[in-house]
Amino acid sequence: MGNVAHAHEHTNLAAFLADPGLLQTRSRIGGDWVDGEGQFAVTDPATGEEVAQVAKLTAKDASRAVDVAQEAFEDWSVSLPQERARLLHAWYRGMLEHREDLARIMTAEQGKPISEARGEIDYAASFLEFYAEEARRPNIEGVTSHLKDAEVELWREPVGVAALVTPWNFPSAMITRKAAAAIAAGCTTVVHPSAETPLSALALAELARRVGLPDGVFNVVTGAAPEIVGAWTSDERVRALSFTGSTEIGRLLYRQSADTVKRLVLELGGHAPFLVFADADMDRAIAEAVKAKFATTGQDCLGANRFFVERSVYDTFCERFAEATRALTLGPGCDDPDLGPLMNERAVAKQEEHVSDALERGAKLHCGGARDEQGPLFYQPTVLADVAADAKIMHEETFGPVAAITAFDTEAEALDRANATEYGLVAYLHTQDPRRIYRASRALQFGMVAVNRTKVTGAPIPFGGMKQSGLAREGARYGLEAFTDIKYVCRDWA
Repeated sequence: MGNVAHAHEHTNLAAFLADPGLLQTRSRIGGDWVDGEGQFAVTDPATGEEVAQVAKLTAKDASRAVDVAQEAFEDWSVSLPQERARLLHAWYRGMLEHREDLARIMTAEQGKPISEARGEIDYAASFLEFYAEEARRPNIEGVTSHLKDAEVELWREPVGVAALVTPWNFPSAMITRKAAAAIAAGCTTVVHPSAETPLSALALAELARRVGLPDGVFNVVTGAAPEIVGAWTSDERVRALSFTGSTEIGRLLYRQSADTVKRLVLELGGHAPFLVFADADMDRAIAEAVKAKFATTGQDCLGANRFFVERSVYDTFCERFAEATRALTLGPGCDDPDLGPLMNERAVAKQEEHVSDALERGAKLHCGGARDEQGPLFYQPTVLADVAADAKIMHEETFGPVAAITAFDTEAEALDRANATEYGLVAYLHTQDPRRIYRASRALQFGMVAVNRTKVTGAPIPFGGMKQSGLAREGARYGLEAFTDIKYVCRDWA
């Protein structure tokens, strides 16, 4: 599909969907589709053309969504676990049934290659399936009483209304990872998707409506984040807030939530190191480095940012990694290239700033290093070698397709430099020495460590980081914790 067809498809997106009803542009509050006082444009980052005009709601609307969610909580919180499971399973099947349309909507507003969008739909649906099963688990725990003639129980109960605030880079998966856990626990939700990618969230709301999720359990409020989310952080009825996004905004929401003492899940920034030791399988290390750096065009908190390579294999790694990078294709997402456009002008400007700064400090440019002729938001996949330790890219999250490589001499040096960051989300380690794998995995100050591979995420694992990469975990059984309170009952029959 060429650029002309691409532009036409996304300008008239509904006509290219098997089920045009999935393309919703109004917010969902309770059982109603709601118009705002105004609208805002959603644009295709590959072309800059308008995809849709979406309702722009206000703080008053955000508070009304909490009213509706609080009312729905009365019944949903005491619903049978098997009923929650049935509805989550139905929502899961609906996502898979409409996989292609959901992927097309995502590519139109986010720009990611269509194959990646399809993969995200599968990933997003997996959380609905996983938490459908978790919803069935007993929520009563028996413990041994420490008191004579007393019977002791611990109950997990839903906390109440949960506010879910999601980013633009994974516009479906970041919603289901949060919402499935909250809903399985018996909470109701108010969701604010990024204003750059609201259509994926609204499509999920339409599918939830179709499968019979009760009105008010899953509400989607579109508009400006400060106004919408600000109304929720100050509302004491919102008992939990889950946010995925930058550390800077996470700190702000942390402060704003303090007065109402909310449960917080903060999945924040990353600055992942990628360590390659001389004994690594070089073919695998190169292949995994490409995945770790360039998936989602580098716009991923799990993206590798800093590459530390043992000096004896440094030149080989740099040359081969640059060769693999030059072979990557760049283009509109629906053409299914390796990389699509970046999300906005701010993202491109950051790549330019980091590359310019690194070069000024003596880095060597192996490939890329400039905007691409395909459009203003396309940035060439870039490899920088000999990057100075004080370069910005070694300290700031780049969130784009620029790799910074530097050499190390000892294991201790590599680990110290990898840990020299305020972030602690994920680290990548390539070595075949089992003792080093153990030592390094223990020493790396990151919530997740990927050894000789890149793909580690999934519904059954606890996703999250250390230090300023966030609080709590999403996925696995741990993903339910922020949405439940433990009630201790000590009972005497006398």
